[in-house]
Amino acid sequence: MGTLNEVPRVGISGSYGGSNLGDEAILQAIISQLRNSLPVEITVFSRDDEDTQRRHQVEHVVPIRKLTRAEARAEVERLDLLILGGGGILYNGEVESYLREVMLAHEIGVPVMLYAISAGPLVVSATRQLIRDALNKTALITVRDRQARKLLEEVGVEQPIHVTADPALLLEPEPLPLEALTREGLDTRHRLVGFSVREPGPAAPDIDIQHYHALLAHAADFLVDRNDVQIVFVSMERKHLDLQQSHAVVAQMKHASRAAVLKGEYSPGQLLSLVSHFEFAVGMRLHFLIFTALQGVPFVALPYATKIAGFIEDLGLEMPPLEQVSTGQLIAYIDRSWDTRHEVRAHIQRALPALQERARETLGLAADLFSKIAATKDP
Repeated sequence: MGTLNEVPRVGISGSYGGSNLGDEAILQAIISQLRNSLPVEITVFSRDDEDTQRRHQVEHVVPIRKLTRAEARAEVERLDLLILGGGGILYNGEVESYLREVMLAHEIGVPVMLYAISAGPLVVSATRQLIRDALNKTALITVRDRQARKLLEEVGVEQPIHVTADPALLLEPEPLPLEALTREGLDTRHRLVGFSVREPGPAAPDIDIQHYHALLAHAADFLVDRNDVQIVFVSMERKHLDLQQSHAVVAQMKHASRAAVLKGEYSPGQLLSLVSHFEFAVGMRLHFLIFTALQGVPFVALPYATKIAGFIEDLGLEMPPLEQVSTGQLIAYIDRSWDTRHEVRAHIQRALPALQERARETLGLAADLFSKIAATKDP
């Protein structure tokens, strides 16, 4: 561990380097918040060290999935604080990977902070036991929604759990590349409506692809018929199946010629700027919805997980879970939300500052933890 006279060495571990723009937005926001408030030396534990080094200005990047346990322990040992998160990283099938460095930090005596995470689904008893053991030794736990706190308490976590908010709520827009909209084939003579999909997987095991593809295709056609819009599919996770899922929905549309799937690669801040051109949005992925909210774009969410339900609840909006929504119900909800979109926009803009203030609280708690760590080193 570092000494009191050194700049604090902070490690950040999570779902980084996987080309998920939501996760990269989280990391960018955490780095920015730390840099603006504290003198720190930052190490990111990444799945793809080259991608992370290209995207983020940090002192060290560690290809953590390639390291042996002994090599990972050596990297953790040099830290003053290990941050796990943010994002929805504690779920069946991945918990062991994300908690390896946490358990190593506990062995070494490096304090650990959980930074605005989500949790679930968690149905495997061994996984729940591992989370209970790891988190009950953690110096500070912050989660981004009340559902995560409830689940962690049910698992048996007895440490105080602070509900803050997603770090990406503090993301700043960045300029788009020149002619980006033209290169994407977006016709600005029509109003643009953003759509977001996601692939099934361990974090979303209950998604029925056929159900939601049909839902979105019918909803997109309805918006084209009724409001003469262009549909824009935004792929938040390019290396996985978002692109394929988007094209699969377009293939079911009768107005497929009025749909575009974004092809370019953007930073989170650039995508945030692109979203500002949307008149309306329909989405599944959390950070697509966060980006639309940040830009004051009224949206309809399809909550496939508690983290989505928690976000729209925090904004004071309503939408039943994805599996309970029929095509008719979704179209009726979209129709009503479109007609009242100016009121929805105003409602989001009123609710957002409180959520952003909660996001800032995470850093305040981290700063308090830094002070305590420094005090333990004071001779």
